[in-house]
Amino acid sequence: MLFKFIGVGLLVAVAIVYYFFFAGMSSSGDTQYVYIDDDDTIDSVYTKLGEVSKSNAMTGFKTLVKVSSYADNVRTGRYAVRSGEGSLMVFRHLKNGLQTPVSLVVPSVRTMDRLAAELSKRLMMDSTALYKALTDEAVCQKYGYDTATIAALFIPNTYDIYWNVTVDKLLDRMQKENKAFWNTERTKKAQAMKLTPIEVTTLASIVDEETANNGEKPMVAGMYYNRLMLRNAEYPEGMPLQADPTIKFAWKRFDLKRIYNNLLYIKSPYNTYRNPGLPPGPIRIPSIAGIDAVLNHVQHDYLYMCAKEDFSGTHNFARTYTDHMQNAKRYSDALNNRGIK
Repeated sequence: MLFKFIGVGLLVAVAIVYYFFFAGMSSSGDTQYVYIDDDDTIDSVYTKLGEVSKSNAMTGFKTLVKVSSYADNVRTGRYAVRSGEGSLMVFRHLKNGLQTPVSLVVPSVRTMDRLAAELSKRLMMDSTALYKALTDEAVCQKYGYDTATIAALFIPNTYDIYWNVTVDKLLDRMQKENKAFWNTERTKKAQAMKLTPIEVTTLASIVDEETANNGEKPMVAGMYYNRLMLRNAEYPEGMPLQADPTIKFAWKRFDLKRIYNNLLYIKSPYNTYRNPGLPPGPIRIPSIAGIDAVLNHVQHDYLYMCAKEDFSGTHNFARTYTDHMQNAKRYSDALNNRGIK
């Protein structure tokens, strides 16, 4: 009889231990996430964890905290509360800083303040701190760029990154990904074009602004490359790119639908109507499709292009200025007919 009572007692003890420490902690039964900030204390951890946890598991978690040093060593991070994981497992993750990374999307945005704002939505870091780094010449030089070219560091893709990553660690990671992207094949293509990766990226940013049609991007890239490389008596330094997107960037007026002549006189290194060659740096973080379009540009002899009058988002290309002006008139008439100013 004694052994029977002992056996029952053990079963009850095991059941209790399981109930508080091993039974699934997530209140929804699905994976939920807890974000622990720099200013979190054990009390705020309890509050955040309590919002996604069952009460019995929270009791178990608090018990584990009382017999550990965790309350004095709260670690920042993004922690998963997975289906089936009990308070003991979750406690170990939080205590040891075993985070679950976020899928960070580096967006193809136009400005560094916009990039800082977008990335900070997905990370613990402050957008101001990131923007300050991206506009600091010393920081940019550390990675081989300046404040005009730093956008070329970022390859728009999705990366698994810890939520509490520091600015320095984020930039280190972006440099690592950039070097992996600029592999031997891409580097050789850039060299064959007599362009650096930064110059390719700068040209790609213009191509991306000119068309969202990935199929047409190699044609557009080929046209701008022809202008860039042209050398004759009229254009000893190359034919000006005359890229409307660079005018928008110079004015910081990205909503412009039409570029009128009075906008072309702005004194800016980004004014490709006044200045031959590429602008000082990318006018946005270009897409991978845009970069590869430059590296694999179509070899043709077109020097001009104009948006098609059917508003398809593609372009009419021309070899001569006369033909180009005919294309431009058709497009201008179409804009006027639609009342687009």
